Amino acid sequence: MNSCKITKSPLNPTDEKLLHVMAKYTPLSVRLSRCNTATIYKMRYKMLRKNMMFYPFILLVLFCLAAPSVSAQHDTRFEISLEAGPVWQSRNSVQIPNSEDGTRFSLTELAGNGYWPSVRLYLTWNINDRNSLYGLLAPLSYTETGAFTSPVNFAGETYEPGSSLNATYKFNSWRLGYRYRLFAHERFNFSVGFTAKLRDAKIELTQENTTSKDTDLGFVPLLSIRSDFQFASKWHLLLDAEGLAGGPGRAFDVALKVNYAINDYWGISAGYRTLEGGADVESVYNFAWLHYSVFSATYRF
Repeated sequence: MNSCKITKSPLNPTDEKLLHVMAKYTPLSVRLSRCNTATIYKMRYKMLRKNMMFYPFILLVLFCLAAPSVSAQHDTRFEISLEAGPVWQSRNSVQIPNSEDGTRFSLTELAGNGYWPSVRLYLTWNINDRNSLYGLLAPLSYTETGAFTSPVNFAGETYEPGSSLNATYKFNSWRLGYRYRLFAHERFNFSVGFTAKLRDAKIELTQENTTSKDTDLGFVPLLSIRSDFQFASKWHLLLDAEGLAGGPGRAFDVALKVNYAINDYWGISAGYRTLEGGADVESVYNFAWLHYSVFSATYRF
């Protein structure tokens, strides 16, 4: 009886393995009639359909790898980074005015801890190997419904307990900063600098026909540091911190992220950010502590 002879010359290793599978699990009579190239391709098609669930992941990987790559000597002067993720609050105490005419209350108890969406956009210009300028657009606001358990005096109005009200909190941050690379190494970089921050803040309460608010648009100087440690091929640990404390207030913005460099153009990151601070002056008492789970994508050109 003639048998189906498996030869190596016309078949690649994958086809050869398929024929061995056929020989193991297919009856002899069927093997004799089906041992041909068409059968091999039909089996390939069935195997591909069986693994269809992996296609979206494969396409995502191919999309990332398709981003144009450049040589290691390519000098990227500009960076655009988009950061997004949920934000929540663990503390947000308010008293306006900061006197016996105002009642101190907790926005955390009134509006809840969150979560709310957040987004940030960074623009960086690397002037040369040592000096860089950057800008930040970081809007943040939420509006929630709650009720007080006791009367509250806020910004010239009195709010009754037990009755529903809307609470709005806004803390937009627009920044322009400069950094100097103090230490540069193949696997570790450390920069220091300063930031000019424009704070655009608002707290507003509305209960039926009663409404009042306090707004604050002001300049805040900050010191900044940034470190980049490459702990593995294409993997970096990033620390980005800005802050200053003194007098009646303080402000800190600190992020720790793990970054993966897809190529010299593209990078993706994930990590944690915290924003803490406030002011204790005659007109306003407000201290908040916010937390972020952040995911970001960076493009360099």
